[in-house]
Amino acid sequence: MSRYSAFRLFLNGLTGHASWPRAWRNPEPRSSYDVVIVGGGGHGLAAAYYLAKEHGIANVAVVEKGPIGLGNTGRNTTIVRSNYMFPQNHRFYEWSLKLWEGLEQDLNFNAMVSQRGVLGLFHSDGQRQIFARRGNWMRLSGIDAELLDRDQVRAIVPQLDFDNARFPIMGGLLQRRGGTVRHDAVAWGYARAADRRGVDIIQHCEVTGIRIVANRVAGVETTRGFIGAKKIGLAVAGNTSHLAAMVGLRLPIESHVLQAFVSEGLKPFVDCVVTFGAGHFYISQSDKGGLVFGGNIDGYNSYAQRGNLPAMEHVWTAGVALMPALSRVRVLRQWGGVMDMTMDGSPLICRTPVEGLYLDGGWCYGGFKATPAAGWCHAHTIANDAPHALNSHFTIDRFRQGLTIDERGAGPNPWLQ
Repeated sequence: MSRYSAFRLFLNGLTGHASWPRAWRNPEPRSSYDVVIVGGGGHGLAAAYYLAKEHGIANVAVVEKGPIGLGNTGRNTTIVRSNYMFPQNHRFYEWSLKLWEGLEQDLNFNAMVSQRGVLGLFHSDGQRQIFARRGNWMRLSGIDAELLDRDQVRAIVPQLDFDNARFPIMGGLLQRRGGTVRHDAVAWGYARAADRRGVDIIQHCEVTGIRIVANRVAGVETTRGFIGAKKIGLAVAGNTSHLAAMVGLRLPIESHVLQAFVSEGLKPFVDCVVTFGAGHFYISQSDKGGLVFGGNIDGYNSYAQRGNLPAMEHVWTAGVALMPALSRVRVLRQWGGVMDMTMDGSPLICRTPVEGLYLDGGWCYGGFKATPAAGWCHAHTIANDAPHALNSHFTIDRFRQGLTIDERGAGPNPWLQ
């Protein structure tokens, strides 16, 4: 398969772009593999890619019930950042951000990585102290963070309502290396790169069961027949509990709907990603001009990808309170993604009690931004049957041992994480 380059773009332009090869193969499933990754989103494809690249394990299949990238990878708001406070989280997400920074060269694919900055606003003296503490944690760990006052925020985003009666804007915490990445391109880039290293990407192949022999995985039952596997990795986002139940595992996870929205296209309006500290609202602008925004999860358990009206009203109200000009903007479309919410808001990347079965799940709001590091750590755990230091804390057992990683301090309530 050829590498993409400016020269090849010019050359294929002479023939109307009719001679580009397929980005990846569409193979029939083989009878068995060394590793089967269940889930053809960003996390599953990244795990397969890093298994082949970092560990030399190319006899790998990624199985997906539909076309790749149509799950949460294609249903999110594209934000990437590493502005976490707890060391278990900020070290992991900082590694993910570093992988994002080199991703396009690594994959030979334009993922539209845009480090436009992520700005979190604070609205009280108490919030300022919390943000300052977070920023100090980050800087002490070598992660960029800047605490801005009101005038510095106004210089970056002048269209905010700084004198809102309920939530006056007093400043913000800025991570300039944060930003956005084109979500579809992430799935396509990892798929193409994994395929080039020999990974089989098998679409329209739903897993209906996981075969266990003597407490060890033997393979997966699928709509296209049985596929044997020495090891199986699960990376299925909101369906994590459903897949785990196939082997009798009950996980500390609930599935909730998170909605997102896109407006009509506008002239340049928001240069960076802005998050509303009081209203839990976040907004950025896509390259096509649409404003991409969202807020809280719907707050009840569901596998539906649609959402409800009260959550929509909450998001729109928070958006207009933050930026009054949004009241004149039309929303073009809305969608929902199924979030697998853990009881402390932090993920699971670990071995399971079943030999040969590995888990990547429980991402809450952090799934997309974690894509490179999640795949990298999942691949390391599968290849070595042991976690890397970056994901050694993201275990199921932490809930039994009381070692939860409650970044937000919301307690054991997934709908608040």
